[in-house]
Amino acid sequence: MATESNPPSRSGSPAPATNQDTLTLRALVTTKEAGVIIGKAGKNVADVRDQTGVKAGVSKVIQGVHERVLSVSGSVESVAQAYQLILTQLLDTNAGGVPGSPNSNSPSTHTSLRLLISHNLMGTIIGRSGLKIKAIQDASGARMIASKEMLPQSTERVVEVQGTAEGIGRAVEEIGRCLLEDWERGLGTVLFHPGATVEERAPGARRGSNAYAGRRSSGPAGGNAAGGDYHSHNGSARNHNNSGANSPPPSPPLAASNLRTQNISIPSDMVGCIIGRSGSKITEIRRLSGSKISIAKTPHDETGERMFTIIGTPEANEKALFLLYNQLENEKERRVGREADE
Repeated sequence: MATESNPPSRSGSPAPATNQDTLTLRALVTTKEAGVIIGKAGKNVADVRDQTGVKAGVSKVIQGVHERVLSVSGSVESVAQAYQLILTQLLDTNAGGVPGSPNSNSPSTHTSLRLLISHNLMGTIIGRSGLKIKAIQDASGARMIASKEMLPQSTERVVEVQGTAEGIGRAVEEIGRCLLEDWERGLGTVLFHPGATVEERAPGARRGSNAYAGRRSSGPAGGNAAGGDYHSHNGSARNHNNSGANSPPPSPPLAASNLRTQNISIPSDMVGCIIGRSGSKITEIRRLSGSKISIAKTPHDETGERMFTIIGTPEANEKALFLLYNQLENEKERRVGREADE
């Protein structure tokens, strides 16, 4: 059985930073769909690899969890072709299990694909005023719905692509090109893992701690295609870079060679909710993550956003990013609820 080992460090972006032509694109599939994708003795997924040249695999089965993650890596064209082949396999099976059956190849046969996209890359796909996502839909004939919320214990969101296998394949190719053009924004993404508990995603977390209480996503449905974006506004954070740092290590002391620096921009009106009263919340995030987090005293550009600099090990920075994003989401929901009450 094909499994996903050593998952890529970021979603919807090239796996190694040194190879910017390689796209790794993940998607949510049901356990039943995963079985079809893999095939008997791994035949189906092997066929996809042979025909397209991609690396493809499905995450391991977790008892009681009905979703798995499909990961496909390769050139943009190969990844799009692989997803089209996979969707065709699923349509063939739904049509009666006979590959190439007339029903499954009918142009009117529609299906869907739930792509996992880094929150920081959603703006790249949606574009200003939704123009980019509209152009992708017009060019491919597929429909795209972007979820408004991040998935639990992660900084990924779902983009559901609906249409024929061929149309979805064209949309995937266009989406892939957008992601590669702006791949740096995906650095530091906390990947979604179905069934992962808070403790598994962030070792050392206290059970029941509100800071780690991941809220359930509403799923891919809901909201129009352009309405799911709040990149760089309405409580979102912009990811800037992830490079080696020789800065003083956080406490407890860590080897400087293992430190990384992560810069993200936070809207000024959301900074207070992250700092907390007398600095209580940011102190807790520093303590739980092990990363050193500094906050610029003034906005860094005309957007009015303030820079947060996170320094620590890759693992510690991932925890810090998750906690920061989670705090933003909680505050955003609180404000929406307050407006509704008023």
